[in-house]
Amino acid sequence: MERIKSAFLLSFRTKVIVPVVALMIVLLAASMWLVERQITKQLQQDAAQLLLTADTMLNKWQATRANDFSLRFYNIVKESRIQAVAKTADPGTFHHLLEDLIGENAADVMVMSSVDGNLPPEVAARDPLLNLVEFKTRSASITAQAARGQSAVNTIRCGNKLFDVVSIPIHVDNNVVGVMTFGLENAIAGEFKQLTRSDLVLFSDGQIVSSTLAKSGTDARLITKMSKLSVGPADFDFNPDEEITLEDEHFLCRAGSLNAQDQAHPLNYLILSSYERPLQALDSILKKILSISALGILLGTAGIWYLVRKVTAPLEELRDSAEAVGRGDFSRRVEVRTRDECGELAQVFNQMTENLKNSREQLETTVETLKTTQAQLIQSEKLSGIGEFVAGVAHELNNPLTAVMGFSELLKTQDTNPGRAKQLDMIFKCAQRCQKIVQSLLSFARRHRPERKAVCVNTLIEEAVEILHYQLRTSNIEVTTHLDANLPLAMVDPHQIQQVFLNIINNARQAMEARKTKGQIHITSETRAGSVWITFQDNGPGIPREHLSKIFDPFFTTKEVGKGTGLGLSICYGIIKEHGGTITPASRPGEGATFLIELPITHDVEEKSTTEITHAPGREKIDPNEGAGRKVLVIDDEEPILEMVRETLTRRGYQVDIAADGETGLRHLDRKKYDVTLCDWKMPGLNGQQVYERIRSKDPAQSERMIFITGDMVNERTCKFLEEQHRVCLAKPFTFAEFRTALGKVAIT
Repeated sequence: MERIKSAFLLSFRTKVIVPVVALMIVLLAASMWLVERQITKQLQQDAAQLLLTADTMLNKWQATRANDFSLRFYNIVKESRIQAVAKTADPGTFHHLLEDLIGENAADVMVMSSVDGNLPPEVAARDPLLNLVEFKTRSASITAQAARGQSAVNTIRCGNKLFDVVSIPIHVDNNVVGVMTFGLENAIAGEFKQLTRSDLVLFSDGQIVSSTLAKSGTDARLITKMSKLSVGPADFDFNPDEEITLEDEHFLCRAGSLNAQDQAHPLNYLILSSYERPLQALDSILKKILSISALGILLGTAGIWYLVRKVTAPLEELRDSAEAVGRGDFSRRVEVRTRDECGELAQVFNQMTENLKNSREQLETTVETLKTTQAQLIQSEKLSGIGEFVAGVAHELNNPLTAVMGFSELLKTQDTNPGRAKQLDMIFKCAQRCQKIVQSLLSFARRHRPERKAVCVNTLIEEAVEILHYQLRTSNIEVTTHLDANLPLAMVDPHQIQQVFLNIINNARQAMEARKTKGQIHITSETRAGSVWITFQDNGPGIPREHLSKIFDPFFTTKEVGKGTGLGLSICYGIIKEHGGTITPASRPGEGATFLIELPITHDVEEKSTTEITHAPGREKIDPNEGAGRKVLVIDDEEPILEMVRETLTRRGYQVDIAADGETGLRHLDRKKYDVTLCDWKMPGLNGQQVYERIRSKDPAQSERMIFITGDMVNERTCKFLEEQHRVCLAKPFTFAEFRTALGKVAIT
């Protein structure tokens, strides 16, 4: 069930057909509702107009009938026989006269009333069952009006009948002697229906006394409706209160009064106009329209379903083909039957399938390559972590190297034995060599922002060889150099170029190490055609000719997995190209490989490079009064350095205080003023920068006489701070000469 429901919800045909059919049904329903509403409203307005016309006709007809009755019976009263009888005043004669008039259909009821009492009252009626007393009572008001000399017309109820009553005064010798009252049974309801085709219901004393309705003529709802409607005329616009439904037939009704003279017993009416037949015709028409529309919707749905099926058939074929491709069957193709959008889609799908087939073949090849590359990148990440570790170890070595170099110099100034002086020189030179290695390791291991400056390429070569000295020596490889002493400066990033040199030398070492024979690397530098040329030549196995054009491709390597990333020479190639230079390989299998690097010469600096050689210091004569009266504070967490600096300065007459941490140093500064404060940059607790900030906040003048000592001068944060604050910094390890130079930069007075 869920599967069928899901297919129904996701079917494209369903998504097209259901909304279209729903829209057609909604539009049809809305149209039918609007048509039905408008036509019904129009029918009601027409019925209301007809009702108003009938009401107007009824009022005019009532007035016309009253006038006709007055003229008709006025002429009867003027007849000689009535005049003669009135003069004789004989009761028997009056009675016979009334019976004759009734027999002549002059009226249905006749009443003779005397004004002065000379005429006998007589009553005659065609219907012997008529209550003559009630008739005389109901017509008393109109009789009284005629006794005053005026004719009067009214409609009264007597029993269950209505009578049109006409009262005419009888004149004898110009005097009113009596009143002749004629009663005619009222037939206005039937005549009104024939004339207006509207129904009339008459009410008296809250009861229905006459009705032309074939059914429900005595329905109590008519009495309730009569009490709600106003008697006066109104406009013909439809009012819901004017609508009534009797026996499933719809009527509009209006109320009125037939007479206004008898206030005690008013005679009211309801005129009802039926619009049931037009409504039934409208209902029949709407049913026919609905039937035709339903058939149209059914045919339209079938047509839409057929069209959608024709459209979706290619899509279904495309879906099946896509599923096959998803399962790996790239031989599947969709037949192109048309030139429309579906045909274009089929062509694009076939082309996509062909491309996927080719891409999969390439991907299978690439996956194998990536597996190898993944292992190489893992090895590269390990090497990166080792580099960070080596950098930290190298930094820590600077502290003991500082003490070794310092104490060797200090001992040399004290011991006069020539043999020991030579040994102390050896200690100093070995420590100095360690210093260079450590500095090179620190510089190489740190991440640097790309920054080009004028440097001597010879220096970068020497540092690279120094870094790899141990590996080269233990691999039984000899490095010889022939460097141009007058080599001009080149505008390069020293760290990037040094990385290039290290990669080339290390690759040569690894290639020769695999042969288990003594290797040689010869490095030369020279100036040619306005460029610096550096040549690296080895006597290793060389590079196969088929690999020579691929060695700069990323991830290309001939080494075993885990022994190379294939990125070294690719990075070298990118660095040299960024510097505007070239790197060219040359090799013959079995005769070694040669790499020629060409770098542009900078024209902004005309200085020539010089190789700075530091010799072991000679015996120095110590002046014990050099620092007389001058106070120095040394803050460092390394005890050998504290002792070495204190011993050196004390022999020259300085007053030296030492502190093993920043807090202790600050307490010394609170108690005493010092001419110079030497502070290590990196210490447990407060570091050198924090100590400096505390001193500057309390005594700015004392902070100006502060010298920093650090074992990591390549740290960017440290260099930036020293540059911004213009502070003197002494790099570990340092010689006495460098130490005294730093003291000289701080004025001691």
